[in-house]
Amino acid sequence: MEMLRRSSMFAAEVFDRSPTDKELVSQAKALCRDYIHSRLNRAGIGWSKAENGPPASGGTLGEASAVLLWLGDELEHLRPNVYCNVARQLNITVASESIMSDAFLAVAADIFSTGVTWGKVVSLYAVAGALAVDCVRHGHPAMVHTIVDCMGEFVRKSLTSWLKRRGGWVDVTRCVVNTNPNFDSHWLVSALRAFGSYLKATVLYLLREK
Repeated sequence: MEMLRRSSMFAAEVFDRSPTDKELVSQAKALCRDYIHSRLNRAGIGWSKAENGPPASGGTLGEASAVLLWLGDELEHLRPNVYCNVARQLNITVASESIMSDAFLAVAADIFSTGVTWGKVVSLYAVAGALAVDCVRHGHPAMVHTIVDCMGEFVRKSLTSWLKRRGGWVDVTRCVVNTNPNFDSHWLVSALRAFGSYLKATVLYLLREK
């Protein structure tokens, strides 16, 4: 747990300068822990900070975390039946680390198969939060760390270049300060497209050979 604490502190410290790939991944995991902690608390099942690592608080990373959670709320409000009972929708057991990892990465790959948008990024965090709730509810809280690690792995392989072009995770904060009157509709369209991709990924995962 001390390692998780130090990684989150490190992520906050380096957030305000041009991030490296390693730093972007560390920040992605810190944001994921924060998102999961919020969703577990909202579900009323809790998850101590000592177990889950500290939230991504402080500086620009804290701002990005707050915006990510807010956008997640908006997306989950739009599709309340999508971002709950995800393990059941995927027809997977939350007791197997390999199955959990394969399912999460399969969903992630399909969501981003046609490109990257912040709507899709938020959608993936919403999936992570919902899966974490499933894991804890079914008595497998250790799987939360598997989900966080999978998020980091996917970001490392697929999102670091995109994040660098946009200046890092700080770019998500612009989703709530943009003055373009068409921005909200753009965000909704992006999120809904991510939702469609998520459903497609669910079907594809169920059809995979076991």
